[in-house]
Amino acid sequence: MMPKNPLSALTIWALKKYRRALQRRQPDGAPAEPSSTEEESSSDRRQAWRRHEDRQLLQRERELEAAQRISEALFQRTDVDEMVEMALRTTLEVLEAEGGSVLLADPEKKQLVFKYSMGPRPVPCGTAMPWDQGFAGAVFQSGKPEIVADAKQDQRHYQRIDELTGFASRDMIVFPLKRWEGKPIGVLEVLNKRDGRLQEDAFSILIIISAFTASAIEQARLFHEAKLAEVVGLMGDVCHDVKNMLMPVLCGAGLLKEEVREVFGELIPVGSERATRSRALCDEVIDILHNDAKRINDRMREIADCVKGLSAPPQFAPCQAADIVDNVLKTLRMLAQERQIDLRTEGLEALPIIQADERRLYNAFYNLVNNAIPEVPAGGSVTIRGQAHPASQEVLFAVADTGRGMSPEVRDSLFTAGAISRKAGGTGLGTKIIKDVVDAHKGHITVESQEGRGTTFLIRLPLCPPGTTSSLSH
Repeated sequence: MMPKNPLSALTIWALKKYRRALQRRQPDGAPAEPSSTEEESSSDRRQAWRRHEDRQLLQRERELEAAQRISEALFQRTDVDEMVEMALRTTLEVLEAEGGSVLLADPEKKQLVFKYSMGPRPVPCGTAMPWDQGFAGAVFQSGKPEIVADAKQDQRHYQRIDELTGFASRDMIVFPLKRWEGKPIGVLEVLNKRDGRLQEDAFSILIIISAFTASAIEQARLFHEAKLAEVVGLMGDVCHDVKNMLMPVLCGAGLLKEEVREVFGELIPVGSERATRSRALCDEVIDILHNDAKRINDRMREIADCVKGLSAPPQFAPCQAADIVDNVLKTLRMLAQERQIDLRTEGLEALPIIQADERRLYNAFYNLVNNAIPEVPAGGSVTIRGQAHPASQEVLFAVADTGRGMSPEVRDSLFTAGAISRKAGGTGLGTKIIKDVVDAHKGHITVESQEGRGTTFLIRLPLCPPGTTSSLSH
């Protein structure tokens, strides 16, 4: 019968062959086998040598078993998190180490980010450090593994991680994780051997584990890119159709506005209070339809350009945040009124002019308010506040609601690929759009929320993002 997975079977065969080779080879560092001329104490020396050899072979057996388990898991599991966590757990078991972590590179921010961590006091997922500092940074930059006998005595030790977790690093091995072509994607750290110190004899298993771990991460990345390419192709078709369907809406809104003017002029006497109110309402609704249809058309064009690889950089220009927020609230006010929710602003008129991409900033505030409205009960409110910080050349925005708040699980997932949406049919893309806009402006966003206490998003933006030309007047 053929094996279910030929690649897995080939890997297991290679590991068994490696095991036989190890059994034929004298372990490194073993005492020399006694010669026939050494009669005195030869029996003791022979027994010592055999005990040492037995310990070494037992360690090799454990390492090879671990490698086989990881190899099989690589082809039997599809979840990269499960695979990497299992590889890390197996590593700690085999090397009898207290803790370990997998850090992946973030090229945009030039950081190493803790993706997986195990031990008595693991590093929180998402914790980042500069990718050229610490032992991890040294190994990532050089692409070569390192053994650290005493972390505290080495000047390269990045102590902030120990301070964050309360875990004292003693000895460690740091191994690079590389793509198939050899480019590093992160590092694997193993810390604090329970009995003794981590030494070079751990390299054999770490070579295998680091290769399998990097392979699992790369497979997940390629699978994600393939899925994304399929979605992008579909989005191109959808955008083309939506743009075509929006044209009658844009034209119809203009024609309807002219028709309303003629009808009101004929049916209701000029100067009538009712006519004035009704015509103002109709004009407002038509303007909203027309402006939002144009915004949708612009977004469709942006997506279509992105599909063709023509994604445009942010278009920074002087703008008033109060005007942007006012346009957002005009669009969403009717929805809020239907739910008996009050939309408010505070301090926006006093803000200085900022360099910003007005369209992108509109999208960010729109998503924040639109996401907040379904969470607020009748009689509640959504408030957008603004405050200038002249000393730091920044403005701080707060979008606060009196809604039901978020659980820690939902709150901590925001702005990540695994964002959890609580809206029926929601995708979590709204928070990603907000984060992308803030990042494009070189700003920072945080969220404060408790269940039953409402939610507040805090956005800090520079008056003039780095790389833009300052032409602001206060």
